Amino acid sequence: MTSAAQPLVDVRRANDRPHTRIGWLDSRHSFSFSNHWDPSNTHHGVLLVNNDDKVAPGTGFDTHPHRDMEIVTWVLEGSLVHQDSIGNSGVLYPGLAQRMSAGTGILHSEKNDAWKHGVGELHESPVHFVQMWVVPDESGIDPGYEQVELDGSDLAGRLAVVASGMDAHRDRTAIRIRNRFAALHVARLSPGESVIVPDAPFAHVFVPRGEVDVEVAGSLRTGDAVRLTAEGGQRITATTASEILIWEMHAAIQGQ
Repeated sequence: MTSAAQPLVDVRRANDRPHTRIGWLDSRHSFSFSNHWDPSNTHHGVLLVNNDDKVAPGTGFDTHPHRDMEIVTWVLEGSLVHQDSIGNSGVLYPGLAQRMSAGTGILHSEKNDAWKHGVGELHESPVHFVQMWVVPDESGIDPGYEQVELDGSDLAGRLAVVASGMDAHRDRTAIRIRNRFAALHVARLSPGESVIVPDAPFAHVFVPRGEVDVEVAGSLRTGDAVRLTAEGGQRITATTASEILIWEMHAAIQGQ
C-alpha cells in the first residue's frame, strides 16, 4: 500500500455508475464489479466495492464464497438476513453495522426473507443496503464476523465511526476491520447541519439518500459520490434530510 497522493476532486453521478438490474436485484456499482469491468475504475484508496443494492422480498444472494476481503454492510431500509459457513446468522436492519472478514475463505448468503426466520411479517418491500469491501492488511487471516447496533443519537447531526481498523479510533469504533489505514464514518443530517470530511490522503463520500453540498464538489444528490485525494477537511452541509457514508483512508492499493 502507498499513501502518496496529489490533490484531486472526482465527482461520480448516480446515473453514470454501472447498473445491474435483474428480476430480484437493482444494484449500482461505484467501481468495477462482476460483468462491469473498467480497468480505470477498480478502487479508490483501499475501497474496492461500494454497491448500492435493492433486493426484492423473498429473494437475495444465494450462498456464495469470498476470500481475503473485509466486507461492511449498512442497511438503509428494510431487513437483510445473513447466514454464513462459520455459524453466524442474524437479521440486519438500519443502524446495525456488520463486518465479515472473509480471510482464508467463507461462504454466506444474504436474503430479504426475515419472516422465514421468525422475524416480522411477510412483506412486499425491498431491502436497501450499501455493501462496501476494503482490502485487509494481510491475506490468509481466519474468517470472522461482527455486528453492533448504533443508537440513532450517535448518527444524528454528526459523524459516527461505524467501522475502523485505525488505532486513532479504537475507543469509539462500532466494529473493527482488519485494515489499520481505513475507517467508515456515517452521519444522518437534517437540513442545514454539517460535518467535516476527515483529513486523510483519500476519502470517498457517498450519499445513499438526500442532498448535500460539498465545499470542493458542489451539490451531491441521492446516489452521487465524490472521491477526494489529498482534499480532506472539507465541509459537507445537508440541503435536505440526508445520510452520508465517508471512507477515511490513509493508504491506497499499490499502483493507484
